[in-house]
Order: sequence, then structure tokens, then C-alpha cells
Amino acid sequence: MGADVFFTNASGKTAQDAFDEAVRRARHDYGHAGYTGSIAEKDGYAMIAVPEGAKVSSFADRLIDECDPRVDDKWGPAGCIHIETDSESGMKDFLFFGWASS
Repeated sequence: MGADVFFTNASGKTAQDAFDEAVRRARHDYGHAGYTGSIAEKDGYAMIAVPEGAKVSSFADRLIDECDPRVDDKWGPAGCIHIETDSESGMKDFLFFGWASS
């Protein structure tokens, strides 16, 4: 069995809410049988701060390319980066990414 890289955007009042929604969507889209190569395979996430001036997507790509231990395990947590917060609704946007079993 292998692994695939995934990148998933999700929104919620908290990172946990966004993660739960992203997993729910992925299970709906890919099924519940496992080995989807998506966030559906993840049980949790690790919050990662983006360095000042770095672009979120480029930074996430770099972590994958450099085999950063926070996101380099297909059985481990997804990486989670806070992107922005809507000042009116309070909803927060997150990028979840990493390797997932496929």
C-alpha cells in the first residue's frame, strides 16, 4: 500500500471544527473503505506556523518536499495552517495537508 499527498482547505470556528468538516467531506467524496489518499485517513492534525513573509501554499509544499517530520507520516497527523479569519463571521480558513495512505 502506498501514500498520496493531499491538500484540503476547510473553514470553521476552530481548527477542530474545520478538520472535522474536511474529514466528513472527504469520506463522503471518497468513501469509508480506507486507503483513499485523502484527509479521510487522518485522526488529527498538527498546527504549523508559517514564517513571516512566506506564502502558505509554497511553505506547505516545502514541508512535504523536505520530509518534515510533522507531516511526513501517512499514519500521522495532517499539517494544519491557519490562513485567515473572517472579521465579520469569525470563521477561520485552514489548509490541511500531508501524506495519507492509499
